[in-house]
Amino acid sequence: MATLADVARLAGVSTATVSHVINGTRAVREETRRAVEAAIKATNYSPNTLARSLATASTRTIAVVMSAISNPYFGQVLQGIESEAVRAGYTLLLADSRDDAEHELTVVRNMHERRVDGMVLAPSADAGEALKYLRDQSVPVVLADRLIDDRYDQVGPENAEPTARLVDHFAELGHTRIAMVSGLSGLSTTEERLQGYREALQRNGLDFDPELLVEGRSETESAACAAERLLELPERPTAIIAANNSMTIGVMQALHTAGLRVPDDIALVGFDDFPWADCFSPRLTVIAQPCEEIGRTAARLLLRRLADRDAEPETHRLPSRLVHRNSCGCA
Repeated sequence: MATLADVARLAGVSTATVSHVINGTRAVREETRRAVEAAIKATNYSPNTLARSLATASTRTIAVVMSAISNPYFGQVLQGIESEAVRAGYTLLLADSRDDAEHELTVVRNMHERRVDGMVLAPSADAGEALKYLRDQSVPVVLADRLIDDRYDQVGPENAEPTARLVDHFAELGHTRIAMVSGLSGLSTTEERLQGYREALQRNGLDFDPELLVEGRSETESAACAAERLLELPERPTAIIAANNSMTIGVMQALHTAGLRVPDDIALVGFDDFPWADCFSPRLTVIAQPCEEIGRTAARLLLRRLADRDAEPETHRLPSRLVHRNSCGCA
């Protein structure tokens, strides 16, 4: 079995340099790094991960705790996290918080007991206990998607203004009864998108009608039920905003069941793009979030925190963009 010394001898460097390349503990010249990587491949060297973790008090693992990990949005965020983590020599452990505070705390504890070096957390609406545990245990953490506390490193999308942009667009098309199917109550993303919805109604001279705001709980089935309630109103909305991709699908299901055509009978837009949004008929007008960049930024922030525990926390807001197709009623 090849040893560290064998790799160093073949690459023409010291064993310390090989260790720095493997562990990412110090910058080395690009040609040196390539020589070491070629020697590792040639000798089929495999580092003793357990021994290294005992020696360095690092397991080179990062925990990622999110809700609804089957959601394409979080899948793309995860891809961004993994691309940066793997590049830096880390592996990921993944868990679903279920957006339940008690389960979230259990998952966070379990991850800490597995001696992860740090954590990326998409906090639930009641994440106080989980965050307190991480703080008490001095676990480096970055909040992703949902920004709730600037004492932590955190990264997420702009939410209020992009949602307002959807309201503006409907108002420009002449709609006055614009409904919203909102996400799970208490999430920062839900509250910020609600803020954008209400502010845009006001700036377009439209009254807020509480009957036109229904909660879809960020889920497909709940959103379908919420849309059904909108359709039962004496004066139903002429346009609907669904506040995430799962709820957009739920709303579409309800409209289809009711025999309504989009956008001929009712216009629809969503917050979140997803790979097949351009394949629906009609093609879905949506707000697209920079999912992978959110993940990459979260990983970079955590790697920075691992390297410098005393660094000032940073908050990053990444812009979202309107993807204009034709479910909104435009040709």
